[in-house]
Amino acid sequence: MTTASRRSAHYTMLAVTTLSLAPLAACGSKAEAPADQAAAVQTIGPDNMAVAISDTLSSGPSISGTLAADREARLRAEVAGAVLQTYADAGQRVNAGTVLARIDDSAVRDAALSARAGVTQASVAAQQAERELQRARTLAAAGAIADRDVEGAERANLSAQAGLAEAQARLSSAEKNLRNTVVRAPFAGIVAEKAVSPGDIVTPGSAMFTVIDPRSLRVEASVPAVSLGEVRVGAPVTFTVNGADRALTGRVTRIAPMVNAQTKQVAIQASVPNNAGVLVAGLFVEGRVSSQKRVGVLVPEQAVDQTGITPSVMRLKGGKVEKVDVLLGLRDEVAERVEVTTGLASGDTVLLGAARGISVGVPVTVSAPSDAPGQRATTRGIAPATDSARPISKN
Repeated sequence: MTTASRRSAHYTMLAVTTLSLAPLAACGSKAEAPADQAAAVQTIGPDNMAVAISDTLSSGPSISGTLAADREARLRAEVAGAVLQTYADAGQRVNAGTVLARIDDSAVRDAALSARAGVTQASVAAQQAERELQRARTLAAAGAIADRDVEGAERANLSAQAGLAEAQARLSSAEKNLRNTVVRAPFAGIVAEKAVSPGDIVTPGSAMFTVIDPRSLRVEASVPAVSLGEVRVGAPVTFTVNGADRALTGRVTRIAPMVNAQTKQVAIQASVPNNAGVLVAGLFVEGRVSSQKRVGVLVPEQAVDQTGITPSVMRLKGGKVEKVDVLLGLRDEVAERVEVTTGLASGDTVLLGAARGISVGVPVTVSAPSDAPGQRATTRGIAPATDSARPISKN
């Protein structure tokens, strides 16, 4: 075989081989195309999206503080002596005038008896001095005595009347001390603290009981000085407390006239009705002064990208991701929601968290929750999410 013949045969073999491999290559590209398309579809979980809703939005400075009784009386001993008996314990309900304790009144009672006797003596002396003055004036009018005798009678009468007033004051003080040996509740409420027991020796000023009226409480809190312009007397306050599973409301009643130099906070007080008795004084509260309130389209704050010149959100519409510039309104710091005034409508679906990093135009499917009985943890075939707020079906 010549060299030309060998070359011709070699080229013929290559042509045949190329033609035979071409269908295989075409088959390979067709097999890889669906895989590439499947890889282009992003799958997210239900936690990575939220639906814009139309709701009432409240905005205002946040507060934190404690609950205190609006009416509170700290009862202290006003006389010295031994506590003979106590009649109420902490947590007990009492009425106005209920006897809480008795203090030994033996010494005070003797002082009251002595003061009463002194008043009797002073009263007799005053009456006698007044009669002497009337007699002197009658004699002076008849010319029987000199004017200086009348002046002497007048001075004696004034002294006797002053002695009577002093004796009456001593009696009043003694009787008051005698009454103070019985400690009574100043108003209807609950005994919050009991600081004495029978046998204790008390002196004037010693703490004995604390009585509060639980029907009306107040929030003692503070707001930043920069937010003082948003707070006014009568503004509603919404807050939560430890032990309560619902939001409570009150109204601002007082605003401090000065700023704390160290914390740069302004103290405020808000009244809180407690007729049901579900609250107790001393609880820690957190909430907000509702300075503004209106209805708007709300989305979670984490759905909004505010790093650019214009705030934007990633919206899921028609099963694909699109970027939407929005205009923001009020912020609800407590609920971590923000109002969108333009760009979104109620019912639009927005992406949260890592899902915000999905590129514009990429198709998205939502994985079904795997917490249902018999539900496999793997992602099942679910129709692409749209901008409607319909529930996700489980297969």
